[in-house]
Amino acid sequence: MIDLRLLRTEPDVVAAALARRGLDRARIDELLALDERRRSLTADVDGARAEQRAASASIGKASPDERPAMIARASELKQTVADLEAQLDAAEAEHAAAFARVPNLPHPDAPDGQEGDGIVLRTFGQRPSFDFEPKDHVALMEAADALDLARGARTSGARFAYLKGEGALLEFALVRYALEVAGRHGHTPVIPPVLVREEAMYGTGFLPTDEQQIFTLPEDDLYLVGTSEVPLAALHMDELLTADELPLRYAGYSPCFRREAGAHGKDTRGILRVHQFEKVELFSFVHPDDSDAEHERILAIEEEIFTGLGVHAQVVDIPVGDLGASAARKFDIEAWLPGQDAYREVTSCSNTTDYQARRLKSRIKVAEGDNVLVHTLNGTALAVQRAIIALVETHQRADGSVAVPEALVPHLGAEVLFAGGRR
Repeated sequence: MIDLRLLRTEPDVVAAALARRGLDRARIDELLALDERRRSLTADVDGARAEQRAASASIGKASPDERPAMIARASELKQTVADLEAQLDAAEAEHAAAFARVPNLPHPDAPDGQEGDGIVLRTFGQRPSFDFEPKDHVALMEAADALDLARGARTSGARFAYLKGEGALLEFALVRYALEVAGRHGHTPVIPPVLVREEAMYGTGFLPTDEQQIFTLPEDDLYLVGTSEVPLAALHMDELLTADELPLRYAGYSPCFRREAGAHGKDTRGILRVHQFEKVELFSFVHPDDSDAEHERILAIEEEIFTGLGVHAQVVDIPVGDLGASAARKFDIEAWLPGQDAYREVTSCSNTTDYQARRLKSRIKVAEGDNVLVHTLNGTALAVQRAIIALVETHQRADGSVAVPEALVPHLGAEVLFAGGRR
């Protein structure tokens, strides 16, 4: 949620920032009007309640002749308070619904534009070349019985898969590798719950704007998370932290679930875009003065992970028109996938500034003045299925086997994958 005080005191600044995200000035004026109505009704309710209390207190002191009129007046004031409270409840609900859909103010350095307008900041790793016709991950893994798409679809429907044998072992090796790198950089490993309450989804900004992407369990009032960012952010919900506790850094491993609404016909082959996948997620709680530096730090960890996997990739500064609601700025790493002859996103990292913390009520205690909101940041250390694709397609050999990057060998216990063919 955006800062209401900033909106009230500097509406032109907020309007200019949100115009970059497609919100016109009329929308800002509507928000200001809703805020003013809520504040005005709050004052009216407080005044009417005070008048009602005074009228009720005076009845016992009144003479018998005065008492009937005063009782009638107190009754009128009681109804007035009830009417005003009903108006305030409606105004607060309208206010909350409207502001819940307002995205974060973009970072001044985030580029303008829409999806596809990102700025490539740099590339790393050597782009693979082959003296044979390279295969995609599906052909490589199905030949080794490491991936079963047909049975996944038969069991659960489209966009589900079985990882088997060396495919399953590769997942565990990648997760262990990513957690090791994250741990070297001070991120505490966490296995969080993946069923969360509405407060956690709302607090991180996935509700109400991304509701169409979320799997729900209505009978239990729970949601399946699409990223462990959600339970990691909620880890310090409603908490008052001290400055010396910060930064708090976590690396969460979890399955993730996404409907992929609106993605019909896109990336239907293989495991690039599936409903269930696993991920190691980096998450940080930091002082506001440190969030820009922390953003670069998380990005550097992501680069280190994929450099160690020997993957060629590019770092992209994402334009404001392609940011999620909570992000002020986002960097993506896009790996080169030989099977698609294209760069595809394998990680992202976002600075959400105080947007999530304001909803989650995660604050920092200060010695003087008001407590301040913490800043939260998240980043994909490793999305397992996409990392598998990048790795096996990059390091494939003519016979269908795959060379294992040196950094992964200790975790996998092998230097070559798929050498035995189908089993």
